[in-house]
Amino acid sequence: MHSSLMRIALVHDYLMQGMRGAERVLAIFHDLYPDAPIYTLLHNHEKMGPATADWDIRTSFLQKIPGARRLHRKLFALMPLAVERLDLSEYDLVISSSSAWVKNVRTPPDALHICYCHSPARFLWHWTDEYVRGLPGGPLVHAAVKALLPALRRWDKYGTRRVTEFVANSTIVQQRIRRYFGREATVIHPPVDTERFQPVGEQEDYFLIVSSLNPYKRIDLAIESFNQLRLPLVIIGQGPEYERLKRLAGPTVKLLGWREDEEISYRMARCRAFVMPQEEDFGIAPLEAQSCGRPVIAYGAGGVLDSIVDGETGLLFTPQAPEALCQAVHRFEQMDLDKHACRDNALRFGVQRFKREFSDFVEKVCAQHR
Repeated sequence: MHSSLMRIALVHDYLMQGMRGAERVLAIFHDLYPDAPIYTLLHNHEKMGPATADWDIRTSFLQKIPGARRLHRKLFALMPLAVERLDLSEYDLVISSSSAWVKNVRTPPDALHICYCHSPARFLWHWTDEYVRGLPGGPLVHAAVKALLPALRRWDKYGTRRVTEFVANSTIVQQRIRRYFGREATVIHPPVDTERFQPVGEQEDYFLIVSSLNPYKRIDLAIESFNQLRLPLVIIGQGPEYERLKRLAGPTVKLLGWREDEEISYRMARCRAFVMPQEEDFGIAPLEAQSCGRPVIAYGAGGVLDSIVDGETGLLFTPQAPEALCQAVHRFEQMDLDKHACRDNALRFGVQRFKREFSDFVEKVCAQHR
């Protein structure tokens, strides 16, 4: 059966923190299937803004819990129940966009479920210790959370049986799906807005980071490095680490907080290089920089192994330590990386390419399973 003849639903973990990478992928799904309602566990109308104002969004029972939107990270014990109570009984095709929970939704026995997986849940599978350490509360809280994790892992792995086909956003996520769930996945890289991010003629004298300020982003590593290098580093982003990072920053490091899209595009196009000290499942921002013709200096793990040509469109450093980043910046200053090569590399990941690849994949799955 062709997908245009099917009743389709889209499912996404949360709509809580604005249009970040996963939400931009969901927006493309909405473009491809505009009549499909969007099911999600929680929706923060204010944070999502006008981008989702005309979407048909249907939330779980968690939305009715007072304070749930503010405390959603503490409700993880309720997430499996909320996922399984989403009513998708009337649909022939379910497309989930998941980095944690909603790949485990229940679907009718004869329905197809295609999961676009941004990553298996990091806090359950490959980032557990860091996640627990970052939780508020003392040792008793941390022990209680750890005690719940084995049951959540069993539920998470069992629920993947309900997925007809997995799509991974990168090679590293494809490997995690195989390792943790015993399932194969097709890699389709996320879309990069190469129209919004364009090269400009002039360049200014600063390096740039655009990121949420969470512990795993390792912005502290970059600040320590640029304090040592005494080179200008501009950091755009907001998050729980902001005050601590502000205290760490030396005279050449500026934290600007969050900025509007226009300023981000402006600064991205004019930086000397974009810096990414963390491991990401894929990472859209490094490709946005390359789309502007700007090279990237990144920790050599995770999604950047798919998106950066080492020595041509950027430099990869290991280990994840200030000394290695400093050495990479010194190497970068001796090189003249071609802005046209950066732009050409980014064009391989454009929006129209993503729409074509994903819709072709959906049609192939529909044909195979009908």
